[in-house]
Amino acid sequence: MKVNVIITALINSLLHSFFWVGVYICYTYFLGYGSSNIAYVNQFSLFLMPVTIIVSYFFLYKLIPKYLIAKKHGLFILYTIYTFILSFCFIMISILYGLVFSTELTIANSKPLTRTVFFVVLGIYMIILIVIAIGLVMQSYKTAIKNDDLKNKFLQTQLQLKEQELKFLKMQIHPHFLFNSLNTIYGFALLKAEEAPEMILKLSNLLDYILYQIEKPKVLLEEEINHLEDYISLEKMRFHDTLTVNFKKEMHQENIQISPMLLIPFVENSFKHGKIINGSLQINIHLKVAMNELLFTVENSAKYSEGIKTGIGIGNIKKRLEMMYSEKHQLEIIEKNDTYKIVLKVELEQL
Repeated sequence: MKVNVIITALINSLLHSFFWVGVYICYTYFLGYGSSNIAYVNQFSLFLMPVTIIVSYFFLYKLIPKYLIAKKHGLFILYTIYTFILSFCFIMISILYGLVFSTELTIANSKPLTRTVFFVVLGIYMIILIVIAIGLVMQSYKTAIKNDDLKNKFLQTQLQLKEQELKFLKMQIHPHFLFNSLNTIYGFALLKAEEAPEMILKLSNLLDYILYQIEKPKVLLEEEINHLEDYISLEKMRFHDTLTVNFKKEMHQENIQISPMLLIPFVENSFKHGKIINGSLQINIHLKVAMNELLFTVENSAKYSEGIKTGIGIGNIKKRLEMMYSEKHQLEIIEKNDTYKIVLKVELEQL
């Protein structure tokens, strides 16, 4: 870190030195153009350099950052006037000293300077203005870079917060989903039912999906469907004859990707909040994929005002949809007297 600072300072010093050497050369050319007395012109130009450098740096490092960039325009104008008056006095003193101390270099029949005092003063202020302009450009460039860095850091922070929020939402889904499944297996274990081992195997597959695959941003739609079917199988074992599930799939595309655990919560809530009417809980699931679009509908028997809006699963999935498919999804919830239906449309990605 210190080495980088030293290297940067050295480079800046070299650049400044080259610039002022260039200014000195410009002075000698401007003041001595057409003159044969090179020694006089060189020495006279040296007397102009200190006041030029001091005034330029005073503007560059004092007035501009402290007053102009800080938007203290009144004070900037006031101190600029003061600086102009004082600098003019010092410029005249520099010119006077230059004329006096360079007299011994005067050559007979040779004009030492080809510019009047007015043009000498004008030339000095032109250099000062150039320095100010360069300083403003550099300051604007640094400000732009700083703003870009701050913007990038802000975006990175937002992204990290979104990722943390997404993980939190997923973690809320995990226990909600698992508790329902474990309760089902617990009931079968108490009854020592033959279906218990098969249920444990299916739950094991679901756990593997939840614990490992859900951390991925996207998974194959086929994987989501396979685990959705495992979940439906678990629920069928639990409900026995009181459950009727119609799962229709229309897959017109392959290698489609989807956010993990995106569909299961909708089906889970249909089981959790659906009502048995006329001795049966009716659930109709339709999944269609075509033209990189997923159409997913879940309809279950229910009683009026006893839908699934209050379930944390639907609330969380809405937030996840906003985060993962901000403007690429449509979610519609239709509640009737005896049915509750969700219609989800999502634009998908293909490998």
